[in-house]
Amino acid sequence: MSMPKWIPPLFWLAALYDGLLGLAFLAAPGQLFELCQVAPPNHLGYVQFPAALLLIFGLMFVAIASDPVGKRHLIVYGILLKIAYCGVAGYHWAAAGIPGMWKPFVVIDLVMGLLFLGAYQSLSKAAPPRDAD
Repeated sequence: MSMPKWIPPLFWLAALYDGLLGLAFLAAPGQLFELCQVAPPNHLGYVQFPAALLLIFGLMFVAIASDPVGKRHLIVYGILLKIAYCGVAGYHWAAAGIPGMWKPFVVIDLVMGLLFLGAYQSLSKAAPPRDAD
């Protein structure tokens, strides 16, 4: 079975999405909070560290997009990233509400996480069987 053609563009899009978000929140978190009329945390480092992690994940998505079959094992970490954000932000959204600036990211990450899961499953069918050692 061959690899579905939609998988590399999905991970290029994820790299762009997480990379740009990471860059924006790393370089200008104060301006983003001000633009969205949301009170920033008491120290911007609380936002900048996760932003740096998004840049790292963006680089991982580039690696996956470049070789989805060979880097299939890394997709699990992308799924876990999306579960972590959707779980935490989604819980707080449902329990007490969160500022509107975070809600689109919950929806986008939920969709991406499901697509990552589909890609992982599709690639398991496309990957050549491993030799027994």
